[in-house]
Amino acid sequence: MKKVAFFLVAALLSACGGNSDQKDLKINSLGYFETQGLNVLVFNNQYSGGFNDEKNSGIEMIHHGVRTVTGGAVRLSNTPEQWDLVPQMTNRVVDTLANSIEVTLRYPDYDFDSRVVVTGKGKAIEISVYLDKPVPEKLEKDAGFNLEFLPSQYWSKTYLMDGRAGLIPRYAVSNTITRPNSEKMKQYKGYVTSDDRGTGTFIDPLPIETGRELILASDTPERLVKITSEDADLSLYDGRILAQNGWFVVRSLLPKGKTGKVLTWTVEGNTIDGWVRKPNIGFSQVGYIPSQPKVAVIELDKKDKPMTKASIYKVGNDGKATEVFSGKIEPWGNYFKYNYVRFDFSSVNTPGVYYIKYGDIATNHFLIEDNVYSKITDATSDVWIPIHMDHMYVKEGYRVWHGEPFKEGYLQAPPNTDHFDLHGQGPTTDTKYKGLQLIPGLNVGGFFDAGDFDIETGSNIGVVQNLVQAWEYFKPMRDETFVDQKQRYVNLHRPDGTPDVLQYIEHGALQLVAQAEIIGHMAQTLSNSVLDNYHHLGDAASITDGLPYNPNLGPYEVARDGRSSGVKDDMWAFTTRDPRRDLSAATMFAGVSRALKGYNDDLAARALVQSKRLLKEADELLAKLPEDQRGTADMATNLQLYITTGEQQYIDKFQELLWPALDRNVSRNILTALHAIPHMDASYKEKLRPYIVKYQEYIDGLEKDNPYGVPIGLGNWAGSGDVVNFGTTICFANREFPDIIDAKNAFKATNWLFGCHPYHNYSLVATVGATRPKEVFYGNNRADFSFIPGNVAPGLLFRQPDHFENYDDWPFFWGQNEGTIGGNTSYLIFGSAFNNIIIE
Repeated sequence: MKKVAFFLVAALLSACGGNSDQKDLKINSLGYFETQGLNVLVFNNQYSGGFNDEKNSGIEMIHHGVRTVTGGAVRLSNTPEQWDLVPQMTNRVVDTLANSIEVTLRYPDYDFDSRVVVTGKGKAIEISVYLDKPVPEKLEKDAGFNLEFLPSQYWSKTYLMDGRAGLIPRYAVSNTITRPNSEKMKQYKGYVTSDDRGTGTFIDPLPIETGRELILASDTPERLVKITSEDADLSLYDGRILAQNGWFVVRSLLPKGKTGKVLTWTVEGNTIDGWVRKPNIGFSQVGYIPSQPKVAVIELDKKDKPMTKASIYKVGNDGKATEVFSGKIEPWGNYFKYNYVRFDFSSVNTPGVYYIKYGDIATNHFLIEDNVYSKITDATSDVWIPIHMDHMYVKEGYRVWHGEPFKEGYLQAPPNTDHFDLHGQGPTTDTKYKGLQLIPGLNVGGFFDAGDFDIETGSNIGVVQNLVQAWEYFKPMRDETFVDQKQRYVNLHRPDGTPDVLQYIEHGALQLVAQAEIIGHMAQTLSNSVLDNYHHLGDAASITDGLPYNPNLGPYEVARDGRSSGVKDDMWAFTTRDPRRDLSAATMFAGVSRALKGYNDDLAARALVQSKRLLKEADELLAKLPEDQRGTADMATNLQLYITTGEQQYIDKFQELLWPALDRNVSRNILTALHAIPHMDASYKEKLRPYIVKYQEYIDGLEKDNPYGVPIGLGNWAGSGDVVNFGTTICFANREFPDIIDAKNAFKATNWLFGCHPYHNYSLVATVGATRPKEVFYGNNRADFSFIPGNVAPGLLFRQPDHFENYDDWPFFWGQNEGTIGGNTSYLIFGSAFNNIIIE
């Protein structure tokens, strides 16, 4: 049976163009191993621990253009979770002569060091683990070398372990055991990712298979990886047993009592002969209006020779396609890993259904029509935003998105509490409440921040400000959502006679005014007290048991009166005061007082009181700080208060702060300056004109920076937000200075968002208006491999040193797939502003 299995693999590779002529893996100028069809990165991206999802670090493989392998390192778990300890890389040496990369890894909690040496050996890499001291006794059952494989690229494919054939599971169904908590490795900062329900044990997955030679995806040449181990068993695990975002793990335990070279693997990623990445034809999946510029950006493998022409085909009423335009390909040049060319088909302006053909590659269809952009924000406004309304029961048709969460309210976070979501409570509560005391009245209004269920105060402030601006500038009268604050009930697609945006402003303001009035200032966050319900996937109303925690009760005990429990699942209010956050709130409250006047006069008046108070108190507190820590948040605050009150003191302060801010950074501050124009005299606008010229120079510079002409972020959060803000700024600048800023620049933003970007050409907006939107996003429904309509993905995440990616089959990367309430309400403004200029 073993000989038959290997014969089948060899025959398949031969038939599909296997690796017989594969060139050797060599370290390139960017410090990673490369051959056509395969890149092997060795700690180009480091582990950082904590909040970051660690499936983007260590030894990684980009296999035929897709990053499918990650996490190569000495780890302390069979299937590490996000908050498991990660090694610190203390040294990295690239030796191009020896064709090897060596990293030194350290676990300071256990005084445990290892060295991992990766060496190119022809078509394979050899991974060796060295120890100068034996594995600490505490880690003898747990320290091992891991390599992780992306489930969506491997499930339902075959594997061979020492010739025994199996199928990689689509769903996690592996066997497990339980072990006593005394044997569980410490997690990041002492956090605990699971609730043992009083059993005193934790779950430990068992391997799917064990042997010395493993071939993964033995039936799929573009994903086939062969691993052999000289001196230890290989075990294949399913990391999804513990967490839905887990990967398949190949692992060997490190031997106890040994030093020197203690483990050696040979890893060979198959490459297909002559493989060249297919061209990625970037275009707008939403379509184009007849008069706009229409430029496709085509992303090419550097070994792919660009063609001279591309064509546009029109689909007739009979379903037959006819070529209607053929045009030249214009080279742009190299941008990180790929080469880029452009195809301008602006002259095609007859309404209809079209597709692009470049060589043998034909895109899916798109529309040219006058109204293609008219509904680009409807799904965001009608579905995504109301689903994220906290403290409400939200229903859509037969579906309940979530029940009413957090009826029990919020407890004061204890002093000196370090939170897993990058927050913390300082040495005091900064309130009249003691640690773990209930703060009454906070369980009202507000929006879930993103894929989790906390109220990030800073985000919510920005959200309400976004909604106020959308209301004041564009007066969107769309009414598709039923909102009843008394019943705490929301029903989608059911008009109630009130514009939805106005109700969203009210909902956000209810939470934020409550914070200001009850706490006395703005909270940092209202978030989970324990990690095992922070990563909750499911109905928000089921995160807690609905009962306040009672320390006088035993674990999981319910009081006789049924009003409290011994379950530590409550949400906490982190209340350390930050005057800069109070300033941002003052800005927002000033706008709320205007927007809600005539709709909810009581809330409008309370918001104005808090705006003035917070501004005064924040300025007093900031005056005590060093100048470089004060920030410029009160620039916008003073503008908003002037608009609301007409008091001269506020506009004087605004102008005092504005011009130096513009001198420092035009692109960051120009939008605030533009918002002031309707409330200032003509001299202000003229003084602003030279800065608009500088902003146009910034726009021109982006054309040289990248082939898409938009600001592209390279951090651990992708850059859709920057592109949205870029498009919004262009729209407002064009409205006031059409002689300087051409409206056509705004189409660069829509093109990027709707499909003209690196890696793939899917729309980054989960909208009904796109012919091919992304199919999976990161949200509280991410485990369903689905999306919430209207979600805007962060976009193309940059992995050092040269790789952009956006997974459309694996939602769990928050930095590229997670929609946020701040980002999506910014998109709402952009869509309104954009439609305003193209209609005009």
